[in-house]
Amino acid sequence: MTTAIIADDERNLANHLQRQLGTVWPTLTIQGIANNGPEALALIQQHHPDVAFLDIRMPGMTGLEVARNLPARTRVVFVTAFDQYAIDAFEAAATDYLLKPVSEERLRACVSRLVGRSQVQNVDIGRLLDQLTNRQPMQPPQRLRWLRVGHADTTRLIDVDDVLFFQSDSKYTSVVTDQREDVVRMTIKELEDGLDPEQFWRVHRGVIVNARAVVEARKDLRGRFVLEIRGRNEPLRTSEAYAHLFRHM
Repeated sequence: MTTAIIADDERNLANHLQRQLGTVWPTLTIQGIANNGPEALALIQQHHPDVAFLDIRMPGMTGLEVARNLPARTRVVFVTAFDQYAIDAFEAAATDYLLKPVSEERLRACVSRLVGRSQVQNVDIGRLLDQLTNRQPMQPPQRLRWLRVGHADTTRLIDVDDVLFFQSDSKYTSVVTDQREDVVRMTIKELEDGLDPEQFWRVHRGVIVNARAVVEARKDLRGRFVLEIRGRNEPLRTSEAYAHLFRHM
């Protein structure tokens, strides 16, 4: 029987990961959930788990600091919302690296590696490892600034700063501004990769919101948030996996 602990200072996200693991790895036994770095280290010293799922940004000790104090038999999977920590994560000998919110597909791939004790083969992770080896500075990504929207023989340019939110339907995505709604042939994932993550937040599987357009976030009984968007009558609702974005609002 394989055992694991989870460490995340946001309890809702830790519980969500535990439920996901129960689905994709039903034989895994979760021995405990820690709320900070010292608690994580204490749990590991007490239970000697096979796997530690560690958030990187935690009070007391970071996940990286915890990882550097683990026994060799405990494999580490970092789970964080901030991909700038990727290189440091692999310097700490991570088995895998997951970005929040973790998709079931990506978690299944991680579990397959853990069960098979195989090396990480993900293309993006391979690129990060190359950068680590060569010590090449990471280039800042080119952010999306304009969207081209076609109407018959006319093309309009939309400044992304004017967008209130994006709402996806298969391969097409609605672009909603305070004046109109257009459609672009881009997936929500393509938009997410191109937009500035500090301004544009994924709040649902098919929704990205401009944080500057959020007037108010109200928590519902299920722990999700209902978002009031500037100039719009209809609210947007976060999914449970993204509710942590508004936890302190």
